[in-house]
Amino acid sequence: MTEKYVYNFNEGKKEMKELLGGKGANLAEMTKIALPVPSGFTLTTESCNRFFVEDQVIWTGLEMEINDHLKELEQSTGKKFSDMENPLLLSVRSGAAHSMPGMMDTVLNLGLNDHSVIGLAKATSNERFAYDSYRRFIQMFSDVVMEIPKIHFESILEEAKRKQGVALDKELDGNDLKEIVKKYKEVYLQETGEDFPQEPMVQLILAIKAVFASWNNPRAVFYREMHGISKLNGTAVNVQAMVFGNKGESSGTGVAFTRNPGNGEKKLFGEFLLNAQGEDVVAGVRTPNELAELKDLMPKVYQQLEIAAKNLESHYKDMQDIEFTIENGELFLLQTRNGKRTAHAAITIAVDLHEEGKITKEEALLRIDPQQLNQLLHPNFDEKAAAQATVLAKGLAASPGAASGRIYFTAEAVEAAYEKGIKSILVRQETSPEDISGMVKSEGILTARGGMTSHAAVVARGMGKCCIAGCTEMKVNEEEKIVKYKGGVLSEGDVISLDGTTGTVYLGEIEKSKPTLGGKFTKLMEWIDETKTMAVRANADTPEDAKQALEFYAEGIGLIRTEHMFFKEGRISSFRRMILAETVEERAKALNEILPMQKNDFYQIYEVMGELPVTIRLLDPPLHEFMPVKEEEIRQLAETMSLSLEELNGRINELHEVNPMLGHRGVRLGITYPEISRMQVRAIMEAALEHKSDKNSDIQPEIMIPLISDVKELSYIKAEIEDEIQKVFIEKGKSLAYHIGTMIEVPRAALTADKIAEEADFFSFGTNDLTQMGFGFSRDDSGGFISEYMNKNIFENGPFDTIDQEGIGQLVEMAVERGRITKPNFKIGICGEHGGDPASIEFFQRLGINYVSCSPFRVPIARLAAAQAAINDR
Repeated sequence: MTEKYVYNFNEGKKEMKELLGGKGANLAEMTKIALPVPSGFTLTTESCNRFFVEDQVIWTGLEMEINDHLKELEQSTGKKFSDMENPLLLSVRSGAAHSMPGMMDTVLNLGLNDHSVIGLAKATSNERFAYDSYRRFIQMFSDVVMEIPKIHFESILEEAKRKQGVALDKELDGNDLKEIVKKYKEVYLQETGEDFPQEPMVQLILAIKAVFASWNNPRAVFYREMHGISKLNGTAVNVQAMVFGNKGESSGTGVAFTRNPGNGEKKLFGEFLLNAQGEDVVAGVRTPNELAELKDLMPKVYQQLEIAAKNLESHYKDMQDIEFTIENGELFLLQTRNGKRTAHAAITIAVDLHEEGKITKEEALLRIDPQQLNQLLHPNFDEKAAAQATVLAKGLAASPGAASGRIYFTAEAVEAAYEKGIKSILVRQETSPEDISGMVKSEGILTARGGMTSHAAVVARGMGKCCIAGCTEMKVNEEEKIVKYKGGVLSEGDVISLDGTTGTVYLGEIEKSKPTLGGKFTKLMEWIDETKTMAVRANADTPEDAKQALEFYAEGIGLIRTEHMFFKEGRISSFRRMILAETVEERAKALNEILPMQKNDFYQIYEVMGELPVTIRLLDPPLHEFMPVKEEEIRQLAETMSLSLEELNGRINELHEVNPMLGHRGVRLGITYPEISRMQVRAIMEAALEHKSDKNSDIQPEIMIPLISDVKELSYIKAEIEDEIQKVFIEKGKSLAYHIGTMIEVPRAALTADKIAEEADFFSFGTNDLTQMGFGFSRDDSGGFISEYMNKNIFENGPFDTIDQEGIGQLVEMAVERGRITKPNFKIGICGEHGGDPASIEFFQRLGINYVSCSPFRVPIARLAAAQAAINDR
């Protein structure tokens, strides 16, 4: 085998993360800058990739490489891998190119067997430590490599603690641990039919294969899909000399962040445990101590950690998440990576790093994940309501936010509740990586054990999910499905509320209040304005929507769906009478009732938006959608119209179509019933003229015709509405500028965009319908099978979530090019849901789209994505 698959830490660098994985590349980098990193080597991501393709074929050559690097590791440590006197023990840890906390597997203390454990006890004069390490190794190896359920081992450990009357693992002595090791090996024999393997090289090869295999475990696959990193090559494997935090009270393990991952404060933040190994902190087996306490217990170590943290942040120019171990008072660094952080912290850190001169504004903008801004834009608990609520307990404020829901104790129960539309809180002793799908579908997460750097806390922060960890005041019994607290007992299905900002657990549901934005968020928005070239508007149908959009810095309205206005109380009856009218006169009478209401709607939106652009789409959906369904409503409408129930039902049935989304809707309605379009444009123009007169504003309404497929359709309806507009101008004795454009949402419109542009003042792509018609998928019915397509790698992304650049994107690109051949400075926007998707926005930036429009709560996401797209485009 000529290709190199194994690299010593001193051979790599941080830029090699695609080959060495993030962990391996950073271990190499820390070694290069002379930080205290235990020696080791990395098996590349390519070796993992080869493992899945060839399995055994790769092993002969790979094993030789591993052996060569093991010999070098023995020389650098002065220990022997299979030695009975002073054994070299190893950690075997996964490490993909992108951080996937807890999603793949790790084995610690590898190399121990019945003989070397005695040698380790003698070499360290610490029998308790040696057998504690051995019992940990047997459990991890059994779980990770042999897939023996952890419960078999945990029950033995719990029974030993009960028998000795102690609460913590570290309170068990050497004899207790010897007995536990004996029982663990009996479980292994019973579950596998074989004795626990004693040959260290056999242990190592099996462990490496297991870590490779964990790349495709369900939780890892789910995590990659959730974070859009499915194309990664595989995981690297890091084999490293063990250092031990479980040697006694002068040893320990912990996690440190160079800044607070919750709020971005520039202060060393983290947790540690004395006499423990790393998995104890991450798994939340014991609730750890705050890092600040280490300053008093081990001032020298704390100072070394502070210096290392400062150096690492300066080197990587970003907030770092550092794993460390203290062995007999000596500090070792086991990992550094860019730390996961909340949206609030991400903004604070990015702005601060720029103001400290460490990064440029553009680098600061690229540091923030646009989707993360969702965390800032949704409500928190109303202070008055929270003050009156019953407090059940307090834990660690692990991930900010507010969540209410019913208690469930398993990921499966949460998923089942989610499918029924029930909001839930996942309550566990501590979460594990297997809980990932339930964590995603819960409103929030509560754990009785674990700290600020436990699995629950880290994963929740990364996904912007409210989380309270280490809530020791609550006793969680997952088997009986109850939670005991000081005042009583909660059962599955009971409702609680979590405040992830304060760590408070409340009884029942609590009213929420709107978020307030300002400070560094405002500064970030200013930087975005300086950087982006694409405008971001909002889809808004009401004055309330428009106000919300402005609060989130929208630059206009890109889509008002006028049909939503007709459903308001007091007007749906008139609209239904208009639809069911048998003569033009009857229809005109009903439309005259609606006209002042529509006019007032538009006036109020103009009042909110001022002179910002406002694009109003004329009526789009099929008429049957406005008809009553409930028997009582049908009866009332029949009475109003002086019709029998039989007559009315007959007329309603006539409106139903076999395929209404491809039927009598959009411009087709305007052509069939031009009086509807005339009423709408009259309302638009009268409202604009009044607002211009009242406020001396320069409003230029943008009227958008939906579902055009042929230029002649646009010519016809444009003539109708322009005739009505001129009538309004003559009646009112004044005029204003306006624009008539169309939506490109039918594939034929994209193909003939050069002709349509002759009649249109602007285009706006309705990418929802364009995707629907381009794929032949119904948006309303495709959810079930599209998820199967993604599970089976037919689709990487849902086409209604991220624009299909290869297919639908070609239609968009073609329409842009052809439209601008006709009119070089033609204004073009996006008003489908893709207008709020960062990946789609990057594509639209490359096409030279003028603006995107999305729901108000996605406006900040789209603005940041537009700035990042402009930077990347340059």
